[in-house]
Amino acid sequence: MNQLEVMQIYLKVAELASFTEAALQLGLPKASVSQAVQRLEALLGTRLLQRTTRRVSMTADGQVFAERCRDLLADVEELRTLFQGDGQASGLTGRLRVDMPQTTAREFILPRLPEFLSAHPGLSVELSSTDRRVDVVREGFDCVLRAGPLSDSSLVARPLGQHEMVNCVSTSYASAHGVPMSLQDLPRHRLVHYASTLGTRAQGFEHVDTSSGNTLFVPMPGSLTVNNADAYEAACLAGLGIIQFPAVSAQPHLQAGRMVEVLPQHRAAPLALNLVYAHRRHLPRRVQAFMDWVAAVMAEHLQPMR
Repeated sequence: MNQLEVMQIYLKVAELASFTEAALQLGLPKASVSQAVQRLEALLGTRLLQRTTRRVSMTADGQVFAERCRDLLADVEELRTLFQGDGQASGLTGRLRVDMPQTTAREFILPRLPEFLSAHPGLSVELSSTDRRVDVVREGFDCVLRAGPLSDSSLVARPLGQHEMVNCVSTSYASAHGVPMSLQDLPRHRLVHYASTLGTRAQGFEHVDTSSGNTLFVPMPGSLTVNNADAYEAACLAGLGIIQFPAVSAQPHLQAGRMVEVLPQHRAAPLALNLVYAHRRHLPRRVQAFMDWVAAVMAEHLQPMR
């Protein structure tokens, strides 16, 4: 019994939470199934399954190992079929684990995702949607759509384009407080502060110096700090202050009269979007297909990198 067969046995036991049921479905003696899992645990030096008289459940290590097993077995199946048929992306199987900002997922990716899954019915997607910086390698992500500057040089980045930024306030804020006409007016207004990690200090109102091209910040008062894009947008609509937002997301609010743009001559630097993934000698075709699809979807909403 080779290692791949042992992994398949382990996954079947974990899926069914039963050695007996797994043995029946696999057509193997129960003793062989039990021994295979025991040898695997001994090889790894950790307990994968918690056994009681009534049920079998995965330990924390068992859950992590099961996820990696599924990915590995999908990669093996992909390699097996690599040169079969027409060599196109049809017939892709396995799981994709991806992460992207909440706004991007809600406004652009999820509305179009049915067409991708319809084209590749053998794939399943685990989509994490958070504004925190996930650990691509440690958390097992196939790829991540990342907004803003990149800091981890150990990852591979595929640039997609950039969002132009606008400064906005709600119409209720403008009615109550007026709007700033220059940078000198900003200290008399309020900013909704954004910090991906609460407790860190927000830098203030961002703008690009027209003479030097440098990014500068104007410190501003504000009674609210948020850590995700949905709350940021909602805070502006509630009249809590100025936000600096991608123009493509702000446009529906501007057209509907819920927001007004302020200081258009002092916008923040464009927000770059990159697909980021761990360096691998062989990038699975399912990951490549998904990244190509995301790039095509986002191309409609992004400006070229400058």
